[in-house]
Amino acid sequence: MPTIIKHYEDKLSQAKARLEKASLAIRTSNTGNEWPEFDQASKNLLICERELAISKNEEYADVIDFPVVWDVGAPLPHLFLNDHKTYLIFYIKSVDPNWDGTYTTMVNTASDKVTSLALVEFEHCISAKLGSPNDEVFEGHPLYGKGLELYSPMEIINSNWIKEIQNINSVHSNYNPENWKNTKHYFFGFHDNMFECIARSFKVELYQTSFKSLLNIVSEKLVN
Repeated sequence: MPTIIKHYEDKLSQAKARLEKASLAIRTSNTGNEWPEFDQASKNLLICERELAISKNEEYADVIDFPVVWDVGAPLPHLFLNDHKTYLIFYIKSVDPNWDGTYTTMVNTASDKVTSLALVEFEHCISAKLGSPNDEVFEGHPLYGKGLELYSPMEIINSNWIKEIQNINSVHSNYNPENWKNTKHYFFGFHDNMFECIARSFKVELYQTSFKSLLNIVSEKLVN
C-alpha cells in the first residue's frame, strides 16, 4: 500500500474515533457544551474522507458555493426538463420568529400563499434525476463515507456517472473529449429525495410568490 494512502487511512480512523468520542459525550452528558466539539469532529471526518478519496483517485463529494439554503423539513423539490432546458424548484429555508416549538407548519404547493422559492436553471444539462434514496437511508448511498453531506449543495468530483455517460458517447464519430472538460456532477440531498444532474453550470433566481405561480413561470421558460 502506498505510504500516502496509509497516511490518509490513519487520519480517517482517528477522525472516526474523535467523532465517536464526541457522540458519546452528547449521549452521556449533553450539557450543551459538547456540541461544538461534535460539529468540529463531524467536519473533520468529512475532510478526511475527501483526502483519502483524492489519494486513491476515487470519486468524492465536496460542498460548492450556493446562494441559498433550502428548507430541511419540506423543500418539496420539483424537476422540470426537456431536450434543452432543466429547472429545479424548491422551498427556501425560512425562520418563523413566532415559532415556539409547539406546532408544525404544513406546506401545500396548491396554496396561493406567497412564500420564498428558488428556481435553479442547470445550463448545458446532459442528464438529471430526482428520487430515491431519502435521508432515512442516506448511509446506504454509494458516496456515503466519501464526503457526502445531506442538505448541502455538492459537486461529485471524479464522477463515475460522468465517466459512464462519456464512455457511451465516445462511440460517436464526432466525439471530442475536450467537450467534457467543464462538465460537472451536481448533488443536492433533500429530505425525501436526492437530486443529481450532469451540467456545465447553474444559475439561481429567487422568487417571492406562490408555488403555482412559479410553475407557470417555469412552463413559459420551457417552451420559449
